[in-house]
Amino acid sequence: MHWQKDAQCGQARAGWLHTRHGSVPTPTFMPVGTVGTVKGITMDNVRATGAGIVLGNTYHLMLRPTAERVQRLGGLHRMMDWPGPILTDSGGFQVMSLGPLRKMDEDGVTFRSHIDGSSHRLTPESSTDIQYKLDATITMAFDECPALPATKDALEASMERSMRWAARSREAFIARPGYGQFGIVQGGTEQDLRERSALALRKIGFEGYAIGGLAVGEGQELMFSTLDYTTPMLPEDQPRYLMGVGTPDDLLGAVMRGCDMFDCVMPSRAGRTARAYTERGTLNLRNARFAEDTRPISPEDDSPMAGRYSRAYLHHLFRANEMLGPMLLTLHNLAYYQRLMRQIRAAIVAGTLEQTAAELRQNWAKGDWSEDEWPMPRYQQG
Repeated sequence: MHWQKDAQCGQARAGWLHTRHGSVPTPTFMPVGTVGTVKGITMDNVRATGAGIVLGNTYHLMLRPTAERVQRLGGLHRMMDWPGPILTDSGGFQVMSLGPLRKMDEDGVTFRSHIDGSSHRLTPESSTDIQYKLDATITMAFDECPALPATKDALEASMERSMRWAARSREAFIARPGYGQFGIVQGGTEQDLRERSALALRKIGFEGYAIGGLAVGEGQELMFSTLDYTTPMLPEDQPRYLMGVGTPDDLLGAVMRGCDMFDCVMPSRAGRTARAYTERGTLNLRNARFAEDTRPISPEDDSPMAGRYSRAYLHHLFRANEMLGPMLLTLHNLAYYQRLMRQIRAAIVAGTLEQTAAELRQNWAKGDWSEDEWPMPRYQQG
């Protein structure tokens, strides 16, 4: 597995991630398929949005249906009908989020299932083995993700433990052509801790490097300032993955600071709660003003649902608690995120990212299109 850079504009990079399960253009956004499904839509739908890689989760899949069963069923690719690349989160974030249900020691974490209370244990070795059984294209090192704010002493102890776990994860990883493992930089928003973490991971050596421990409550400004000094610490010739981010503006700012890969539940979760991401910001389709609005969500929409469903119909579906509403809006939002990634990538290649970024942010701030400025939709042109 390797990453190839095609173009650079400022700190932003455009490239290709080549894997055993196909090649993916970067920057790229990975839809979250936590338990082997992107909630509410089929993998044909996911493919139709333009997504090239999806995410699964070790913690959830080890509990149900279990990694061993997934392996017997031919691996996660076959089971969920996704032949393309799959990145699996190591489970560390989910385990750390369990609070009193988990107990951590130097070797790993013992925790109780949120499903039935049964006891389980994750270590760097077992997490890596589970991801192998899932047939993850990209395996993540097992780490501890502390919540912010936290004291520097706590962040330092957590980061050092994560680096020891990273070394053990790497030793347990079974290398195969076209597969890879990413280490995860930790250290909160402390520059010296981030530097020590990045150096430790580079010394171990991975196929890619993730930036963890952000988008956990620190705010966008602090996240961006942390990225300003963290991404330059990572290898120029390997992919950089910012975990758990984020809004369209988060993605744009992170790409401009040198990040290549992203995942977040935000577009699918928003779709289930009637929020639509568009070139003019976010629309809440539960609002009464959409009850007789016959326009589609966006004139820029190039998703599989482009022009087929009015805002009024979607408003009705959500007011009637019909499952089709969340399904359609999830599809719309994921398609918008992929469209945004393609637009940003094209701007990097053209060398016009600063101008494109300014235009994107200006349009997001304008709010919904008025009737007078509604352009002819793309799907009606020509």
